[in-house]
Amino acid sequence: MRQPLSVRAAARVIVAATVATVVIGGVLMRVFDKKEFPNVWLGMWWALQTATTVGYGDVVPTTVVGRIVGGIVMLEAVAFLAIITAVITSTFIERARRERGTAEWQDAERQLEARFDAVDERLDRLEALIRERTDARRTPAT
Repeated sequence: MRQPLSVRAAARVIVAATVATVVIGGVLMRVFDKKEFPNVWLGMWWALQTATTVGYGDVVPTTVVGRIVGGIVMLEAVAFLAIITAVITSTFIERARRERGTAEWQDAERQLEARFDAVDERLDRLEALIRERTDARRTPAT
């Protein structure tokens, strides 16, 4: 998390989080509500609908434990995906800030270099004037 995520890496994180939620939710529904979810695939179908907030309603938990698992999946999916989205968004903002900061730093550096060049030119002129006056004083007038 020290380096800002790329769009591709961010997409991978979101997909991985969603897949984990769906698989774990599907397995838990199969374990705790076997009557309504006779296989893990139906549980994962329900978890996918729930995690993505589609909720077709074709499969719903009927037992108390199944509904508790359903509530947990809903809350976890919404909260976890919101947090992941916020983290990814903040990394994009940080990357943009760094890139903008780099451009601003380069502009400031160019301005400083131009000022130093101007100061160098003035110093060179002053040195030349001092040499001329010093040389003029040293050479006797004829």
